[in-house]
Amino acid sequence: MPRGNILFVTVDQLAAEVLDGPLAAHVATPNFDRLAATGATFANHFTVTVPCGPARASLLTGLYAMNHRAIRNGTPLARHHATIATEARRAGYEPLLFGYSDIAPDPTGMDPEDPDLRVYEGVAPGFRELVEMRLEYGLEWPAHLRAKGYAVEPGETLFRPVPTSGADPRPSDPALYRAEDSDTAYLTDRTLAALDIRRDRPWFAHLTYIRPHPPLVAPSPYNAMIAPDGLPAPKLRRPDHPFLDAWFSAPSNRGLFWGFDGDSAALSDARIAELRAVYLGLVAEVDHHLGRIVDWLDATGQTDRTLIVLTADHGEMLGAKQMWGKESVFEPAFRVPLMIRDPRAPAAGRRITALTESVDIAPTILDWIGLTPPDAFDGQSLLPLLQGPAPETWRDAVFHEAEFGHPTEPTRFQTHLGLSHTETGVSILREERWKYVHFGGGIAPMLFDLQTDPDETRDLAAGPDHAAEVSRLARRLIDRMTERRDRRLTQYTLGD
Repeated sequence: MPRGNILFVTVDQLAAEVLDGPLAAHVATPNFDRLAATGATFANHFTVTVPCGPARASLLTGLYAMNHRAIRNGTPLARHHATIATEARRAGYEPLLFGYSDIAPDPTGMDPEDPDLRVYEGVAPGFRELVEMRLEYGLEWPAHLRAKGYAVEPGETLFRPVPTSGADPRPSDPALYRAEDSDTAYLTDRTLAALDIRRDRPWFAHLTYIRPHPPLVAPSPYNAMIAPDGLPAPKLRRPDHPFLDAWFSAPSNRGLFWGFDGDSAALSDARIAELRAVYLGLVAEVDHHLGRIVDWLDATGQTDRTLIVLTADHGEMLGAKQMWGKESVFEPAFRVPLMIRDPRAPAAGRRITALTESVDIAPTILDWIGLTPPDAFDGQSLLPLLQGPAPETWRDAVFHEAEFGHPTEPTRFQTHLGLSHTETGVSILREERWKYVHFGGGIAPMLFDLQTDPDETRDLAAGPDHAAEVSRLARRLIDRMTERRDRRLTQYTLGD
């Protein structure tokens, strides 16, 4: 039988530096702070892959991308993989999805005309989708807006700011919808209604906020809540490397804000500050509605029987190196927040510095509800870290992956570097001090000394002074990949 409630919150594209870094002092987040004060904060937590779909596949399966192979948005997740939801059902839970999981279904055995094959923002196996909230294909929230009297159609026009001066809209102009009708407000309203009727029995809720994911537009007052003046500017210096040349070789990230042409290198300092301010406003909006959820837990007496896990699927470059989004190999794209409040092991205000990965979350939740995670899982339960120091055997390096190619629509990386879509993968090993970035297709690696160069501005891989370090880390990377190959059935041996 279920043993308590699970509230698993994922905030899309939430940069760690907003809650624990240079920007934290510029946006009030009392409810994120409240969760940190009553639980534990993991200061060195990283997603194992980007962008949204692959990151969420790893988050929900506990697998590295090299094992689940849902390596880009729209790449199916093979049906044989267990998810946190399919496993939780074995303990009597009905995992409820409020928002989206971005998992494309396995087309094996499906008819080509099945409508589930026409969208990539599918539902991960094992979840019951109670609130449909999809960024590109969502219909329920637009229907709600129309019912409230807004003249809207599904699609990009929902995120067109309303000019306040009669000129072309700016990112900091307000959204066409009021704050009480925003996607964040609507999702929270529906979640509270659905959970309140279930308050007398254990529940499992996966709540996934779209914001602060672009397009960067916010309803009033959040659009103007943060003053751009005085915000710390992103650090623009970047290393000289073919990956960066390819990144800037063609427009990208056109959905960053309404009317953006994709030329991030041409954004003015004022526009960069404006975009960062709107992003922080969206974070403040999520914080407000997170507070409503936590208040409800307190008011209904459920706080002391609810495990709260809050994280992000991936980070956001926020203009660092003139890059926006998460299609990157640098720290801001991979370092994400993680807070856990375990009512059975109070760790109020603890700051845990051990290196942790997004694949650790699924085994942590399954451990908490009394299940042994599947052998295939690449992650480890974090419950021991909540109860005391990290075990001596805890990892001393985290692993990242990304794919920058596409099988039918060649990307700028393929075109600029002359690579096929199978040659554009990247694998990264990050220790506390050293970070090694290995590219496919014969592209030279990168090496960063995070102790002396935390902003990753100097690539040391090519110099003879660091050849031994490159060799050591390359061997460690191969070891990690070899050790963690798909182990779903390798624990068994059949025969007489």
